[in-house]
Amino acid sequence: MTAGQTTLDKARVGGRYRVRGIQLETAVEKRLEALGMTHGALIEVLNGKGKGTVIVRVRGARFALGSGIAAGIAVEEAVA
Repeated sequence: MTAGQTTLDKARVGGRYRVRGIQLETAVEKRLEALGMTHGALIEVLNGKGKGTVIVRVRGARFALGSGIAAGIAVEEAVA
């Protein structure tokens, strides 16, 4: 990870981020890509449950990610 990057499990609620990399099992990566979470996609963090589920909006779709999956998604804060 480069400077300015974090993982989605550490992103702040209400923040907007861009996907910079996904390091997960191939099947999980493919499923996320099918949901629109691709490199460069804009993500809005809607809710976070501490060390639990992260609820995000990606390309108009809302879904929840477990902390293990969220930890494998590298993001950087999107500039307005």
